Parts: sequence; C-alpha cells; structure tokens
Amino acid sequence: MRLRYLIVKEFKQMLRNWLLPVVFLLLPLALTNMVPRIATQEIKGLRFCVIDHDHSTLSSRFIQQIDASVWLDLSGIAASERKAMRMLDAAEADLFIEIPRGYERSVRRGEQNEKPLYVAANATNGMKGVMGLSYVQQILAGSTPQVRYAFNQYLDYKIYMIPAVFALMLTLIVGFLPALNIVGEKERGTIEQVNVTPISRWEFILSKMIPYWCVGMVMSLITLVMAKVLFGILPAGSIAVLILFLLVFCVLISSFALIISNYSSSVQQASLTMFFFLVIFILMSGLLTPIRSMPQWAQMLTLLDPMRHIIDALRLIYIKGPSFVEMLPQFYMLATFATVISLWAVLSYRKNN
Repeated sequence: MRLRYLIVKEFKQMLRNWLLPVVFLLLPLALTNMVPRIATQEIKGLRFCVIDHDHSTLSSRFIQQIDASVWLDLSGIAASERKAMRMLDAAEADLFIEIPRGYERSVRRGEQNEKPLYVAANATNGMKGVMGLSYVQQILAGSTPQVRYAFNQYLDYKIYMIPAVFALMLTLIVGFLPALNIVGEKERGTIEQVNVTPISRWEFILSKMIPYWCVGMVMSLITLVMAKVLFGILPAGSIAVLILFLLVFCVLISSFALIISNYSSSVQQASLTMFFFLVIFILMSGLLTPIRSMPQWAQMLTLLDPMRHIIDALRLIYIKGPSFVEMLPQFYMLATFATVISLWAVLSYRKNN
C-alpha cells in the first residue's frame, strides 16, 4: 500500500515539471528520426574517374553501371594513370578505375587477364576510400557471381541503427533521471524526511525506479511505432521478446544510476559521472565502430559493457528474428548484469545518507 502511494507521488512530481512530459514525447521522435539518418556509414555521391584502355562495349556498360548507382558519380575520363592521380590529388575524384586492354575478351572467354581490373582510392579520408572500394566490389560482384546478403538483403543501415536508438534513449531517461532525482532530494534535504519514516529500503528504491521503467517502456513503444512509420522497419522477431529484453535493460541501467546517486553528493557530480560512463558505454558497445575492428584487449573489455549486449540482442531481433531460446546467451548476460548491479545498488543505499 505504501509503495503504491509513493509511486503515485513520483508520477505527480514528474507532471509538475512541464518539461519532462515534453522530453518523454519528443526524445523518441527526435532520436528515431535523426540517429538512423545521421549515424550511418553509408556515403553517397563519391566521385570516380575512369582510365579505359579497352574501349569496348563491356567496359562502357561497366562504367554506366557504376555511374548509375546512388553511391558513385562519374567525374571524368582520364587518359593515363598520372592524370587520374592528379584528379585524386586535386580532390576532383575520390577513386579511379583502370580497365585494362582485352578486358572484354578475357571476360567473354572466362580467362584471367594478364593485367587485372585496377581500383585506387584516395585514402586521405579513410572512410571514403574503404567505402568506395566496397561499393565497386559490390557492383563487380553483381556483374559476375550472384551475391545475396542474408537477413539484410539491401544492406540497409537504418535497420542496423534503430536498435541503438532504444539503448541510447533508455540510458538517457531511465539512467540519468533517477540518479539526478535522488541526488536532488539529497541537496534539498527532502530525503531526510523519508529517512525518519517506516518506509523500507526496497519501497523507497522501487518507488523511484518503477515510474521511470513505465516511462521507458512507453517511449520504447513510441520508438517502435516511429521506426515503422518513418522507415517501414519492424522487428523480424517477436515483439514480446523485444519488450522483455528492454525491461531487463531498464532494471539494469536504473540500478546502475542508483549506485551513482548513492555515492554522489551533488547533482553536478552525478551528472558528470553518468556522462563519463555514457561515453564509455557508447564507444565500447559497437554502436559507432565494429567490435571486431578493436584491439583484442578492447574486445574483452566490451564484455563488461551492458549496452553492447542489449544492442547485440536488439539487432538480432530486428534483423534475424531468432527465437527466445536462441537468444538465451544474450539474455543470461543481461540478467546477470541486472542482478549483480541491482544487489549492489540496494546494499549501497543507506537510509541515513
């Protein structure tokens, strides 16, 4: 009974601050609309030039095929490799393609040409160079062997980023706000009034967490709907499994916030600590860079990052759609983190703080 009144009090306190309901509504709309569009590794409009020594029908068709893609635009024809390198140096092209003599004849006969097709990219911008080579390889693969990408046939990067929106949003709301709320009560002295009441440690903690769990799940549902409306993206797997994983992550991240609030004496201290861990979580989660590209020691450290595990799980649900049994390893990791951190949060809280 006391817990119910405390939860109602927390909801009323949220509604008194008119800014919070606005943030709860606008944040999922903004993140869902912006993150998949901005935090993407797709690069369109890369400029390329061509050195065509073959001057055949096949080479002309090959150039037209590359130019017709949304990723690459033909910037010019170079007579020699020296001229092509000058275009790269003058930033008139991001890469050049050299088609050797006898290219069409070797393709028709299925023979290996003495001089293979040559692609050179400007590595001043490493991302442009890597992506440009990748696009050319995809186009070449489409004109020779048939290539099919499982689960994400068109390599749509948006479906890869939508799961990250859930993790980032819940960390900001279910993580930041409870920590700031509890520390704010410490600064105002109102938490001393709770300390002299018969309210138990569990009742106080749950009354602070449950409202934000509810808000986090409502925002997650908004994100789910907005992903469908804006991008036509729905989870390939079960929505019930998706919600289960989000609930476990809410418990985990809110408990982590409680630990920080227990050891913080001011709102500024709690904010800086949460921001520090947020940056670490994002960098080590595989959100911005693939985990396999990290050094071995960093890959081992990512196992301690709860955001890595929730993003991995949500990406599997969205892209592959496995059953819950297939996702038990990810669930066990998140559940273990949630249990350990929750116990730490409860044990570190003292009513006489």
